[in-house]
Amino acid sequence: MILFLASRPVTAPPVRPAAAARHAPRHRLPRFPRIRPLAPYRRIFSLPGTRAFTAANLLARLPMGMLSVSAVLMIAGTRGSYALAGAVTATGLAATALTGPLTARLVDRHGQARIAVPATALAVLGSLSLLLCVHYDAPAWTLFASCAATATTPNTGGMSRARWAHLFRDDPAALHTANSFEQAADELCFMLGPVLATLLCTALFPEAGTAVAAGFLLTGVLLFSAQRRTEPPVTRPAPGSPSDPSALSLSPTRPRAPLRLPGLPPLLLTFLFTGAIFGSLEVVTIAYADDHGVRSTAGAMLALQAAGSCAAGLLYGLLHPPNGPGQRSRRFRLCVGAMATLMLLPLLAAGTGSLTALTCALLLAGMATAPAMVTGMGLVQSRTPAAQLNEGMALAVTALLTGIAAGSAAGGWAVDHLSRPAPGPGLAYAVPAAAAALALTIALLTARPTSTDA
Repeated sequence: MILFLASRPVTAPPVRPAAAARHAPRHRLPRFPRIRPLAPYRRIFSLPGTRAFTAANLLARLPMGMLSVSAVLMIAGTRGSYALAGAVTATGLAATALTGPLTARLVDRHGQARIAVPATALAVLGSLSLLLCVHYDAPAWTLFASCAATATTPNTGGMSRARWAHLFRDDPAALHTANSFEQAADELCFMLGPVLATLLCTALFPEAGTAVAAGFLLTGVLLFSAQRRTEPPVTRPAPGSPSDPSALSLSPTRPRAPLRLPGLPPLLLTFLFTGAIFGSLEVVTIAYADDHGVRSTAGAMLALQAAGSCAAGLLYGLLHPPNGPGQRSRRFRLCVGAMATLMLLPLLAAGTGSLTALTCALLLAGMATAPAMVTGMGLVQSRTPAAQLNEGMALAVTALLTGIAAGSAAGGWAVDHLSRPAPGPGLAYAVPAAAAALALTIALLTARPTSTDA
């Protein structure tokens, strides 16, 4: 037994660390802050009801990029005249520019749900009337009348921005992110809408694009209007305020039209020239691709430009909003200056004769438009009273539509008269460059910030 115990190895008892040593702090590698680039967007969509009204509004906004293309394809495909198709769509665009602010004024005075639903119903009836008139070979004047009836389509994008402005009226950072998302949503609809319209009209039948777009519009507005808890309340201006709509006589309390609000007219003029950029770029790019024998790629080139603008809008929403008096106006001038500078790239790239270089230039030029639009819409919101917010944003959209129409005409004239027979349609890219330069000139000449800019 003694020999057995002696043969066992003798081990020392475990040494326990002292109390001070046990509680000594451990040295760890430094932790770097987690980068969460989508946190601002998660924040705005964490508010109850925001996801629902946004999804419904996107469905209602998608026809914005479908209806014009569908009408052109439908009329040209059945009547064989692009001139008639262009004239009919131009009539609808002009009618919308005139009627849009009036519809928005009714929305401000009576609420979104009470006005948007019947206005959309009238617009959908106009689209269906156009479809039937084309299908049954009705006289040409019926096409113009039917397309003009679609002018009551409410400004769905403006109503969505009005909801964000109400929900985040005391949170400039969240409102900046929301406005950036709305601009990206506009670009997404203009990117996907024409592609979907072309697919429907060519794969199914000529009237399919108009029918589906009308269905999307009505369904989306109905779902959007049903989201009542996020709808901004009707604001009743105080008697005697500039936006008081109660006074109808020539009195000191007569309401001041948004066009007479300080700082808004020059801002709308800048939107007009920005719209001219969009309209001329579309026409000139199609002509350039057609001149190089690849007209079918023009849609992809324009979609890439819209994709660049969409991505830039989302990235711009991650930046901190401008703070302090006049900072928003200064940032707007900076954004418009960047847009005017980058808009020279398509003109330079077209001179090389390379489609690849032009596509890259369009991508970069598109990335400059979204920040200018986001900041400009923020200025419209800050300079417009809450009781007239929808009307103010509708005026901005009207300026854009007018600019798009004028830019399309100017771009087409430049393609026909400045680029034939040489050096080709690439010289017509001077039109969007000139429009961007004029927008910058207006922004610089009217640089004085108002008391509402922040």
